[in-house]
Amino acid sequence: MSGESPSPYPIMQLALGFWSSKALLSAVEIGLFSALAEGPLDAPTLCRKLALHPRGARDFFDALVALGMLERGRDRYSNTPATQRYLVRGTPDYIGGILEMSNARLYGFWGSLTEALKTGRPQNESKQGGDLFGRLYADPEQLAIFLKGMTGVSRPIARQLARRIDWSRYASVIDIGTAEGAVPVTIAQAHPHLTGGGFDLPPVRPVFERNIRAEGLSDRLRFHPGDFFKDPLPAADVLVMGHILHDWDLAVKRQLLAKAHAALPKGGALVVYDMMIDDERRANATGLLMSLNMLIETPGGFDYTGADCAGWMREAGFAQARVEALEGPYSMAVATK
Repeated sequence: MSGESPSPYPIMQLALGFWSSKALLSAVEIGLFSALAEGPLDAPTLCRKLALHPRGARDFFDALVALGMLERGRDRYSNTPATQRYLVRGTPDYIGGILEMSNARLYGFWGSLTEALKTGRPQNESKQGGDLFGRLYADPEQLAIFLKGMTGVSRPIARQLARRIDWSRYASVIDIGTAEGAVPVTIAQAHPHLTGGGFDLPPVRPVFERNIRAEGLSDRLRFHPGDFFKDPLPAADVLVMGHILHDWDLAVKRQLLAKAHAALPKGGALVVYDMMIDDERRANATGLLMSLNMLIETPGGFDYTGADCAGWMREAGFAQARVEALEGPYSMAVATK
């Protein structure tokens, strides 16, 4: 035999990856990055501002430096350019909502992954009866966390959609499962000729409309209340489905695509985005792990490849479908009627 033996440390690093994850999630939970928004602070000042015990604070802050989430100059800590932009509460690009939801819900549920793999059943609130979305939409506090999480994760993708699609061909767009409306707002701001809005369950309406008013878009975007299992989808030149299809089993995926096809005019387009798994199922680990998250969270949901999605679109009656990689783990499938 020749060559060095493989090292065990990459295995250990992966196995203990939850240490890094929880350090970041706790930092968001306590508002560390927001506390540093106005400038650098030393450890004792941060401890006072965040009500932290001094015993673990220095190791906590320095671990975040080592993880690339904080910078340290002399004895003072500051945000990195990325955490300053994305993890300061109240800023337009804040993505902490999805991290807050992950900390409050998903982190604990993933402790039951082994049970999920053995039983095929969700490991979230549904273990005590009910369903995920029913519980979320019935609890205003949990719904607010969920909607903010969806905004944080959807806004960067919406910017890509605004750039990557030729919107000059269309006059209207409606986002299905719109949450706070980040997707239609972002697209409408980039393309002033577009009108449309968002479709979601009725409890979302006040949150959506408050956001639309704040963005000054009430004259162009409106809320369409409904349940996509019971009601037809609203008509528009373009329908967008993001973080929707992966929640459901194959039969429901096909049902939703057929509903979209029925709602669109000839020449209209359906845009689906998700953390689509690469067709060879080897490279997009985030997409594969998201599919395991659907195992944890839903009775039948799963993530899928771009080829899967394009095939289902053609089965639903779309004349053509193409898949395009977006930034990070995301891809979009665009189908034309």
